[in-house]
Amino acid sequence: MVFNMKRNNITDIPTQFRLKQHKECIAFHEAGHAAAIYLNNKAKNLPPVYFQIVFKELNDDKDHDVIIYQATHDDSIARVEGGRLIQSLPYSIDGLAHKLIDRNEAMTPLVRDYIIAFETDIINLLVGPLAEAKHAYNRDDEVFNHQLINLRALKNYGGGSDLALAREYLESFSVNRQQQEAKLDELFLDAFDFINDRANWKAITRLADYILKSNKNIIGCEEVVSLLES
Repeated sequence: MVFNMKRNNITDIPTQFRLKQHKECIAFHEAGHAAAIYLNNKAKNLPPVYFQIVFKELNDDKDHDVIIYQATHDDSIARVEGGRLIQSLPYSIDGLAHKLIDRNEAMTPLVRDYIIAFETDIINLLVGPLAEAKHAYNRDDEVFNHQLINLRALKNYGGGSDLALAREYLESFSVNRQQQEAKLDELFLDAFDFINDRANWKAITRLADYILKSNKNIIGCEEVVSLLES
């Protein structure tokens, strides 16, 4: 199953300055996802997963072509493919945990690791739009904190599809909507903590700058890892 993390389109870009800002937003959004997939997984001793950053090919990448493409297509122009620790969602995490533990207590560490991976996938989804939001706030010299940016606000930073997939995960977490929302709020704060870590933000910024300068249609996993480890 592909871990698609798409940025929503902005169709009204009246000036070259706005276009430049839009490209920067895309770069920080995708850099946030990619950096989280690698650094967050590594910090939690989770297995590495393959991913790549993919950009639509647009006639020599001319600015005019980017504007026309976004005005006439529903698809996004950038996404991260792969990167999911959980390849297929179970019907119920809670039910799976009880079933495995009841059969064999030795399975308890495996269930715990599965739940950590499950939650980490969600955090990595939320980091993308949060990285874009933090970049926008920094650019405008404004304070960035979770009192000003909530889950609903992520849709303003290309997070519509990210939130939709996060909620799909949480439907497997619990059938209770309040429990789903409570878990999402908890993981949202974890995503905030990841971005506000100075080393992580420096890594995201370095990768975003590389994306903007590289002009490549595909940036592979090895390339991203090499940059983040440098």
